[in-house]
Amino acid sequence: MSVSQRFFGALSNTFHSRSPFSYRISIPFRSFSPNLSRSSFSPLTIPRKQRQGASKEHRWVEKSKVNELSASLSASSLSASWSSSNAGKEAAMDRVAEDPVLPLLTPQFGSIGVMNHVPGRSQKSVWKPKSYGTISGATTVGPSSAPADQMTGPEHGKQTESSGAPAAVSSKLFREKLLESFTTDRLTYSRAQVRATFYPKFENEKSDQEVRTRMIEMVSKGLATMEVSLKHSGSLFMYAGHEGGAYAKNSYGNIYTAVGVFVLGRMFREAWGPQASKKQAEFNEFLERNRMCVSMELVTAVLGDHGQRPHEDYVVVTAVTELGNGKPKFYSTPALIAFCRNWRLPTNHVWLFSTRKSVMSFFAAYDALSEEGTATTVCKTLDEVADISIPGKFLTDNCGFVLALPDPSESGSKDHIMVQGEILEGLVARIVSQGSSEHMKQVLRDHPPPPTEGVDLGSSLREICAANRTNEKQQIMALLKSVGTSFCPNYMDWFGTEASDSQSRNADRSVLSKFLQTRPADFSTTKLQEIVRLMREKRYPAAFKFYHNFHKADSTSNDSLHFKMVIHVHSDLAFRKYQKEMRINPGLWPLYRGFFVDLNLFKVNEGRSVEFPKKASSGSELNGESAKDDLADEDANLMIKLKFLTYKIRTFLIRNGLSVLFKQGETAYKTYYMRQMKIWNTSPAKQRQLSKMLDEWAVYIHRKYGHKQLPSSTYLSEAEPFLEQYAKRSSENQALIGSAGSFVRVEDFMAMTGGGQDEEGDLEPERDMTPSSPSPMVKETVAKDHGLIVFFPGIPGCAKSALCKEIMSSPGRLGDDRPVKSLMGDLIKARYWVKVDQEYRKKPYSIMLADKNAPNEEVWRKIEDMCRSTGASGVPIIPDSEGTESNPFSLDSLSVFIFRVLHRANHPGNLDNSSPNAGYVLLMFYNLYEGKVELFQSNMAKLNPNGDIFYNLQDRKEFETELIERFGSIVKMPLLEPKRLDSTKGQYAKEWTKWEKQLRDTLSANADYLNSIQVPFGVAVEKVIEQLQAIAKADYSPPSTEKRNLGAIVFAAVTLPISEIIDLIHNLGMKDPRVESFFKDKDLKSSLKNAHLTLAHKRSHGVTALASFAPHLNQNIPVAVSSLLFSDKLAALEADPGVVDGEKIDSKNEWPHVTLWTAQGVAAKEANALPQLLAQGKATRVEINPPTTVTGVLQFF
Repeated sequence: MSVSQRFFGALSNTFHSRSPFSYRISIPFRSFSPNLSRSSFSPLTIPRKQRQGASKEHRWVEKSKVNELSASLSASSLSASWSSSNAGKEAAMDRVAEDPVLPLLTPQFGSIGVMNHVPGRSQKSVWKPKSYGTISGATTVGPSSAPADQMTGPEHGKQTESSGAPAAVSSKLFREKLLESFTTDRLTYSRAQVRATFYPKFENEKSDQEVRTRMIEMVSKGLATMEVSLKHSGSLFMYAGHEGGAYAKNSYGNIYTAVGVFVLGRMFREAWGPQASKKQAEFNEFLERNRMCVSMELVTAVLGDHGQRPHEDYVVVTAVTELGNGKPKFYSTPALIAFCRNWRLPTNHVWLFSTRKSVMSFFAAYDALSEEGTATTVCKTLDEVADISIPGKFLTDNCGFVLALPDPSESGSKDHIMVQGEILEGLVARIVSQGSSEHMKQVLRDHPPPPTEGVDLGSSLREICAANRTNEKQQIMALLKSVGTSFCPNYMDWFGTEASDSQSRNADRSVLSKFLQTRPADFSTTKLQEIVRLMREKRYPAAFKFYHNFHKADSTSNDSLHFKMVIHVHSDLAFRKYQKEMRINPGLWPLYRGFFVDLNLFKVNEGRSVEFPKKASSGSELNGESAKDDLADEDANLMIKLKFLTYKIRTFLIRNGLSVLFKQGETAYKTYYMRQMKIWNTSPAKQRQLSKMLDEWAVYIHRKYGHKQLPSSTYLSEAEPFLEQYAKRSSENQALIGSAGSFVRVEDFMAMTGGGQDEEGDLEPERDMTPSSPSPMVKETVAKDHGLIVFFPGIPGCAKSALCKEIMSSPGRLGDDRPVKSLMGDLIKARYWVKVDQEYRKKPYSIMLADKNAPNEEVWRKIEDMCRSTGASGVPIIPDSEGTESNPFSLDSLSVFIFRVLHRANHPGNLDNSSPNAGYVLLMFYNLYEGKVELFQSNMAKLNPNGDIFYNLQDRKEFETELIERFGSIVKMPLLEPKRLDSTKGQYAKEWTKWEKQLRDTLSANADYLNSIQVPFGVAVEKVIEQLQAIAKADYSPPSTEKRNLGAIVFAAVTLPISEIIDLIHNLGMKDPRVESFFKDKDLKSSLKNAHLTLAHKRSHGVTALASFAPHLNQNIPVAVSSLLFSDKLAALEADPGVVDGEKIDSKNEWPHVTLWTAQGVAAKEANALPQLLAQGKATRVEINPPTTVTGVLQFF
């Protein structure tokens, strides 16, 4: 532990003894700026009233079951080890979390998406549909369409038909304040069990190239097999049975889950025909009995646009999970396929690669198709290069093993081309066990494709949605009614009970603190508490939502409460941070996508609790302890996601760019999409083509819509016709677009989602959509004929003013004759950046030193605007140090900055040793770098009246990456040696004074350490000037910020050393006067820029042929040169590649050659015609006998 950590920890413990966090300074001030509230330092736990008003959310309901644990509990004494201190600690943490100054993962309540689903008071009932039957027309549901004989009023105390729970018991949940009166003590326990979940969000720490290399290595050594599957473009849907529930990614009981239930039920009717009702009931019973969850990709045109509107509405099973009573276990792909074939559920298209040759060919094939691939070309190519392909007309492995398979339409899979279209989102490649190939073959033998049944499916999803356009509630009711009682016997997940109302579905926020204060009843609860505590302590961007569990209404009492908990992760950053924690603590359970938990808080009597501590500390009850090969732990798998440009054009460049285009104009939109292409490493040719197309799109849609933004959820209504017409102009345009024209009109049957959100979260509200950087200044190098604006994203004490003085005191130190000017922010109190802009425009080729801290995106945008309007280059100078998980500056750095400030005097800005609150000011600056917070109000207020807060914290790497991508360069000022609001006023003034004194005493006591860890100022100055000189001279290239430094490939070739080729021609000319005469005026040394032997070209020979050379990538290839052919316009060497690792390398060209020279205006590919010209007497051939061998390297271009 460093000194800075020790003294910050000491201050925190002294100043606020109740704080549960280590190494954090307590800030005793409530009216800070929003930025300060994001501090990594915890505030004083100041009591406050809870926010009033309950959000209108969806209740979680299932058929009531008597909780066996609660019913069977009898008296037993708890172990003496339990103490009230733990409860007190959790209570303190909860009070910290509720403080508005610093929202630590404050629990949020209510599901996202649907509102007002509770029947009006005039109805007082829940609709119970009749049995499933063939529907001749679209179901239409009116406001009060439930027949009287299917209604049961709660006032009679009868059991409701829809819920199976006594209405009087349900009503008790809301009439009595059970939670408020429920207290935690040493006899209070909790049991938490995962109810539905999907795979954890996987984020590779390594670059894509490193992941590829590792995958190839594992497969080559026989340690694993690589599995590749299609990524259908839809929404996550999870189903755990009609009592277990239907779930979307972060919510349930809304239009997304209603659509999912309808589509899944329709899949059963399509597959089973007359047996559908029976099989639906059996399927529900099977999932409930085995506590399983089936995850699917829900692909539909009624829930909003993705990359292409699907032709059909369908689901594809992507995961099968055994939940048991412990850690979720996911089926391997062979087991998943066997499960789906037993139940006749649609599966995905899967390929297996078990050899080095096949896996390298796959990556080469993707690189060749990444910018133009569509479903047809991708599937065809992967069928050809994979060792096993499922489905397909036949199954073959590299040993010649063949299994007959039917067409995809009969194989239990959904053909992407037929049901969704040609626009393919991407592929997912992951490492699975080495025996997966053999396991897959066995599964296919034992589980042949199921037959299809001919049956009248009734009204489609689109017909039902079109016939019920009044509101979302009407659509949900119509969809559930159409499903039938065998699959959906009650609607409580969507409409609650008669005894409840729209406000009573949500549980009070105190559930979270009570859950963490209780003792765990089993190991599963222990691990889930561990997840929640870690996420709160680390302040991950997430929310915990709680709902009353109507399934358990009849077992609810004063001493036993039942809830549903939803862990809603707001940002991918949380998954990345959590993965780091898992590497430190391998015993942590994963953080899943789609995370739903059943929670029971209960009390026990003295006498029987001795069994619980043992269960809570033992993992023996985890399901899957004796897991076989058909179960795979996804957490250990290496994974990579590969998307296609044809999809990204539509979603990222067109749809996600709408807000930029309509709010900021066409110039900002161009900057936005150019930055995206830069990040993707799009080839220069595609960048030019896309720029032309997107500029035309911007003009077209702006003229048509004016200032009214095109809705993101239906953007394809305009984009698809535009793309279709654009593609028709040329074959080049057609390749760019991929596919267009199969247009599906959705305006008449769109689901009533309200607010423009989709459950997956990739359709952000138009009013809140902003680009990650509206105006980046990405450059390969900094142009020398432009000026520089040097600025400092730093903190007081980072030595920016001292550095500027050093530069100004020595004219010419930057090695440049441009004038240098410095403006000190402390001397220009108001409108500083306006002043910088005015002064710079007086000498637009000068170097401006902006001597003021530039800590946030707002300031960066101002600098970008100046750079764009003046042609200058922005150059950020940052202190060079490590950061924390959520801040680009470490605590060591902060200590040094404070130490420096407290040792300076007569500072122009009065921030020195005489300042009474210097430490407070630096903490404010430190917190400005703690991340960005976007408050989604307005539309989001409809989803949660209290407002959801989304965090996007930045670590050091993200901080540097953003600056480089915005400004094209970065200068690092050495800081540390490698070894190593107005706080003076208000009710806390005395406490702040005490804190400042303690801070100064601590820093003074550690002065030797703080001096020893700093790089000498003179050394730092020299390093900064050296970097600035390189930038000023345009002798600078920014470091790469892309995770993936790969581009689309077009051809494979053996690159030959130019010097050896020139020597060969020179020697040949000495022997043959014709050669000497021909090349006499050609000057090959200057004109021959590269020499290569083409092996295969994507356009001429196909992607498969191109990918076949991947196993020999970067290997040395001997090339035998046998003759020289030349005409008046062309010259080339006839060449033949040799053998590598026992395999002959054969060029796919009809005449393998190395082009040496072409006349002006003649393309290099015309050299292919030299043999024909020779036959016609229009070319000369000179033999090289014996042939000369030149060694080159096989590469992709």
